[in-house]
Amino acid sequence: MKRKIVLIVLLVLPLTMYVYFSMAKHNSLFLPVITKNVAEAPAGKTLDEKSVHLKGKITIVGFLGKDIRKKKETIFNINQKINNKYKDFTDFQLLMVVPDGAQEEVKEITSELKLMGDISSWKFIFAQPQDITTFYNSLKVREPLGPDLSTYNIFILDKDRSLRGRKGKNKKSGENEFKDSYNSFSAAELHNEMTDDVKILLREYRLALRKNDTLKGVKREI
Repeated sequence: MKRKIVLIVLLVLPLTMYVYFSMAKHNSLFLPVITKNVAEAPAGKTLDEKSVHLKGKITIVGFLGKDIRKKKETIFNINQKINNKYKDFTDFQLLMVVPDGAQEEVKEITSELKLMGDISSWKFIFAQPQDITTFYNSLKVREPLGPDLSTYNIFILDKDRSLRGRKGKNKKSGENEFKDSYNSFSAAELHNEMTDDVKILLREYRLALRKNDTLKGVKREI
């Protein structure tokens, strides 16, 4: 009898918690989906001639445009506020999309980033303008990409290539809000909003993983 009660608790409690957190709004354990089925990363190679894939990774995506030096401050903001906090997660990566031909400028930036610590999560992919535009348009965000193929906005993609952000009523302020991107020029926005949202997404996956592990354990016991 006791064994049956334990098995029921192990089965029902995680499922109850999972349903509850899945229904929760922002500032809980679920980050809303803004756009589903975002395209895979544009065709191109990184400095080490490797391709980049979004599926199966939590990815922060940025578009640096043709003038990399113009975005230098924002790159350092992202490194300090986002990369330094989440670089140790194996399923996390930072993808900066850059027009092909900017390899030397990226080499200079990465050399400076290396002086600040581990940058293994950083990926710079060099792509053709049309591929960059097509990829950006698949995000279906409100602000258009700049004529130089850049934007100060950066984006959170989950492991299923869905754009995540904020929509609905904020539980703290009670006001309706919508956010499909984060201003990388603002260190305060990255620190106060984006880090919180990435944390929520990581926690969401951790909760789902615990649920699956618990269910597998119950199945083995049975």
